[in-house]
Amino acid sequence: MRKTIFANNEYYHIYNRGVDKRKVFLDRNDYIRFIHNLYEFNDQKRAPEFVRIANHNIGGVGGSTSHIEKPREKLVEVICFCQMPNHFHLILKQLIEDGVSRFMHKLGTGYTMAFNIKHKRSGSLFQGRFKSVHIENETYLTHLSRYTHLNPTELIEPGWKEVGIKNWEEINESLENYRWSSYPDYIGRKNFPSITDRELLLSIFGNEQEYKKFVKQWIAKDLANIEDLILE
Repeated sequence: MRKTIFANNEYYHIYNRGVDKRKVFLDRNDYIRFIHNLYEFNDQKRAPEFVRIANHNIGGVGGSTSHIEKPREKLVEVICFCQMPNHFHLILKQLIEDGVSRFMHKLGTGYTMAFNIKHKRSGSLFQGRFKSVHIENETYLTHLSRYTHLNPTELIEPGWKEVGIKNWEEINESLENYRWSSYPDYIGRKNFPSITDRELLLSIFGNEQEYKKFVKQWIAKDLANIEDLILE
């Protein structure tokens, strides 16, 4: 895969998975730490090496709010995110020169160090350098956001990408309650709202309900539209 050249005010799909396809999120606090890092490391200033959040929640559904927003000079805008047990997807907009690379270095290094200490292991956690691809237009951006938010479908209906989704009622309920994704915030269910910049996508669709309808319109042939961009 050729090296992506990151440019300011452009959008990128970012993906990485665990080395040897191992799980990189083993429990609730692993997921929360990564989400916290998405916020904490998105700053031009140096972040603390470790942030003790083992018993804290940063404002998610069903928990107390202990995360307080602070002034930041952001490296990127996080448009969408989704965490799966052995990988993650991000859609990022670069704000400053080298912003994506700096952010991903801080995110990968910081999360790996904390994970290794917590789980008493050593060595690489992710499969090399993160993969990235430039999102060239608004159509690709909307389709990739839908694909990103639909990823947890795999936990219920493996093969959904190729054959379509069979039980939309079950999948819809699952996606709305899947905490480790920006999808709940996009449809008006406050989850981790301080992490993402949702204005662009919601302005394209007009409101949260129209975006929800768009996500539910996925059919198997949509995969062909973004196969070169999904990185898996």
